[in-house]
Amino acid sequence: MTIDWSVFTPWSAMTGGVLIGLAAALFLLVNGRVAGISGIVGGMLHPRSGDLAWRLAFIAGLLLAPLACATVGVRPSATIDASYPVLIAAGLLVGIGTRYAGGCTSGHGVCGLSRLSPRSLVATLSFMAAGFVVVYVVRHVIGA
Repeated sequence: MTIDWSVFTPWSAMTGGVLIGLAAALFLLVNGRVAGISGIVGGMLHPRSGDLAWRLAFIAGLLLAPLACATVGVRPSATIDASYPVLIAAGLLVGIGTRYAGGCTSGHGVCGLSRLSPRSLVATLSFMAAGFVVVYVVRHVIGA
């Protein structure tokens, strides 16, 4: 693996990480809730009284923020080298995995680790290990 230094952007990556951390911390401080996407979306399936509006606002913010950013900045190019069936299968597997893990990478990796949760450490290490194994198998064993 090599880094293309002409397009490496450590400052924007660091700024994005700091903003994600601040947003997660503020969300926890203001609402007393962890900013885990799978939990927020999952809670929309069986919402409690007065619980739906903030969940919809959170999801709307996730969808609208990239659009707002694209109006003021340069859009990065994105290339997806997978077919729709593969993307659908991957999405379903991620969804199943978040249910088994009791959360997703945002809930465990960002929020849980910052709270020093042992459960989140195990979950995050499992996510990462599974990702490494899948990429290795797909790229080097199967050769896709």
